[in-house]
Amino acid sequence: MTKTVWIVRHGNRLDFVYPEWFETATRRYDPPLAEDGFIQANKLAVRLASEKIDHIFTSPFLRAIQTAYPVAEALDLPLKIEAGLSEWLNPDWMTENPETHPKEILERDYPRLDWSYQSSVIPQYPESEAQVKKRTQTTILKLVEQYPGNLLLVAHSMSVFGMSLGLVGGNPSLNLDLGCLVKIVSNREQWEIQLNGDTSYLGSD
Repeated sequence: MTKTVWIVRHGNRLDFVYPEWFETATRRYDPPLAEDGFIQANKLAVRLASEKIDHIFTSPFLRAIQTAYPVAEALDLPLKIEAGLSEWLNPDWMTENPETHPKEILERDYPRLDWSYQSSVIPQYPESEAQVKKRTQTTILKLVEQYPGNLLLVAHSMSVFGMSLGLVGGNPSLNLDLGCLVKIVSNREQWEIQLNGDTSYLGSD
């Protein structure tokens, strides 16, 4: 039986557009999407609205939740926060374990979040490159085993790579641009990349 896994890198983030945001932010390692990032998220929802997707998982970082949410709305599905999809907890990027937005804020703004879901993998700060690859590989293998049907996972560049690596093996060469869409399909236990970081759905504007 065929199984499809869609993997997306979040849209453009506010601190990429306004780097000064970081200096005064309450949660400086958990920026929201930039204005064009929200546009990208809505285009992703249009792109995936007609696809058969049974479960949606997102990184706990706000930019990933905001990217995934329009898709959950379009498909009328709950959204599960999976810590194993988190950003690489790289000590060169983050001086401490990053604080993400608390439940009371998220449940107010994103009512489709499924708070009964328990993460399969919990990352530990700090992480090396080898550790984040292993963490994301473990996460995707657990999810595809535990959840029947087709999955959508919204995450970050390194976790997109790690999950793809976990399914297809080797050293896949992927486009990891913001908003990139990867489609990996299994047929008789063999996983194959059918979309390699596609961004054509975003258009040129």
